Amino acid sequence: MVASDQWSDLTARVISAGAMVVIGLAGIWIGGHVFHALVALICGLMVWELVGILRPGVRQAQLQLGVVAGIAVMLAIYLPVGFALPLLLAPVFLGFAQLEHNRTIYLSFTAMILLAGFGMMQVRDDMGFGWLLWLVLVVVVTDVFGYFAGRFFGGPKFWPTVSPKKTWSGTGAGWIGAALVGLLFSINTGVGLQLIGISIAVSMASQMGDIAESGMKRRMGVKDSSNLIPGHGGLMDRFDGMLGASLFLLIIGQFIGFPPGLG
Repeated sequence: MVASDQWSDLTARVISAGAMVVIGLAGIWIGGHVFHALVALICGLMVWELVGILRPGVRQAQLQLGVVAGIAVMLAIYLPVGFALPLLLAPVFLGFAQLEHNRTIYLSFTAMILLAGFGMMQVRDDMGFGWLLWLVLVVVVTDVFGYFAGRFFGGPKFWPTVSPKKTWSGTGAGWIGAALVGLLFSINTGVGLQLIGISIAVSMASQMGDIAESGMKRRMGVKDSSNLIPGHGGLMDRFDGMLGASLFLLIIGQFIGFPPGLG
């Protein structure tokens, strides 16, 4: 029998998730400046959370680096890529001057956050609403299938020392959910069935982002990145999978001619 405490956070999670879905879908649907501003805000807040984890109590540095990161993402999308890339990485080096410890963690996660945000904006601007919706659905379905399968079926833990709640059953269920999303989009968009495999790979990348953030929090001795979102913790806790997926798509999209089959 499933223990009741496994579902104790479900109500808060559902309400918060519903609000995030409405705001997210509205931003994706509108696109343009509104979506750019939404992504910049989220990226800035995630860097704010990251600095709060790595250097707690230093609010000035936390605020400064969060604001600079958000501004960098917002400006970068309006520049040619050659000028956008150094702008996106500038907040990484700025943080070196304000962090005495954990600089490698800051470097890695800040770069991932800013490049992933830039990648999401590029997908929306260049490929349209449908393909960004595909990316979001792959990540969300991976998370949802994994959440419920892990609690219903349980079984061996994926990596108990880093993420005690994650199971192999939930991990595999996430891949199955992503495959179904890929199949649905391949049927309705005319792209090849390779999209199923790509969807599974993006699902895996999203799980890697989740694991990376869990490992970082475990090392720093914190449970959540912040308390901004009831039932979910912080934005990094909620968007860690999207970071991995978006960054992965930004990289592999240059090699596979994404979307597959549309030339």
